[in-house]
Amino acid sequence: MDYNDYTDYVDCSEQKKNKRGKPSNVITVVICVLLSAAMGFLGGYVANQSNKTIILGGTDQPQATSSPTPKPSFDGSIFTQGQASGDDPLTIAQVAAQVSDTVVEITTETVVNGNRLQQYIATGAGSGVIFRSDGYIVTNNHVIDSASKITVTMSDGTSYDASLIGTDEQTDIAVIKIEASGLNAAVFGDSSQLIVGQTAIAIGNPLGSLGGTVTNGIISALDREITIDDQTMTLLQTNAAVNPGNSGGGLFDANGLLIGVVNAKSSGSDVEGLGFAIPIDTVKGVITDLVQYGYVRGRVYTGMSMIEISDSITALQYRVSYYGVYVYSIDGDSNAYAAGIRTGDYIKSVNGSQISTLSEFNRMIRSLSIGDTVEITVIRSKQTHTYSFTLQEYTVKGFEQ
Repeated sequence: MDYNDYTDYVDCSEQKKNKRGKPSNVITVVICVLLSAAMGFLGGYVANQSNKTIILGGTDQPQATSSPTPKPSFDGSIFTQGQASGDDPLTIAQVAAQVSDTVVEITTETVVNGNRLQQYIATGAGSGVIFRSDGYIVTNNHVIDSASKITVTMSDGTSYDASLIGTDEQTDIAVIKIEASGLNAAVFGDSSQLIVGQTAIAIGNPLGSLGGTVTNGIISALDREITIDDQTMTLLQTNAAVNPGNSGGGLFDANGLLIGVVNAKSSGSDVEGLGFAIPIDTVKGVITDLVQYGYVRGRVYTGMSMIEISDSITALQYRVSYYGVYVYSIDGDSNAYAAGIRTGDYIKSVNGSQISTLSEFNRMIRSLSIGDTVEITVIRSKQTHTYSFTLQEYTVKGFEQ
């Protein structure tokens, strides 16, 4: 692999993902999740459910890591919208004093299947931001992805077990909840009003052990398109220092308003000052749907989870013949399954367009709408088959509407 072909970025939380070679025309972002033990590979066929390095790109939604929570009833809005004051902005110290206790530390435990059918617990860490005083917290999807246990530690050292409310892989946003009340909640800003050069203050849990760390810089750029685990995102760029463990933490303006959720940074050894955050205007709609419905409405659902094979070692591991995109698993109740697509199928094309990467597959599917008919050509046992089915809307099964 030629490292001059692309720029590596690190996504700022604490979980480990398997990284494969990516095409030169994609800026790759790697997850900054620090696991206490390396995620082991378990060789076998694509259908092996124990392998934790899969990418669930085909659904455009991750599977919930715990049972969905019944729809809560609210007395007020999902979050508090603020307005920048016309007075002089606060100092960095004043902002830190005002909002530091809205940012929490998150630690996770994940059951990992290793070699010889052995299992072990891998731990990770990240950050989160309280957005409702009754315990609702926004973080990154990759911080809590596949976690069997989520623990939240407040700025005063108090710890709580957290439950998963909902996740959205496409925007890398997740909502979790702790059983607490009277918490200081962040006030949301308006990322559409941001300008390059204005103050940006990051607060998070770098290295998974330095909770409450405050760093400052500026908004370096707006609307940067970055690809994270085959999900193309439009992010804010900042030179405020962010590190592994900062993922899910807050990016605030000089008035103490939350303007972004930190999720990525540059990992290049010769690159500095390249941090990224999800704009708060993107976050608002996602958390509203996650809290009310457990998923983001209007998302296309193929019923398939996918994996990309891009090197000989991985191909040998999964005993497959081609580089490209494979069906890792498929929902037996989906239209794709009813049409005839099966686990292990190699995706050759979508609507006549050749597919070689998961990013290409995701782009093709996202260009379509719920109710559209999609035609997918696959190779199975050296035979080519073409299947057509109607795209469904993604929902969380069992979530009470």
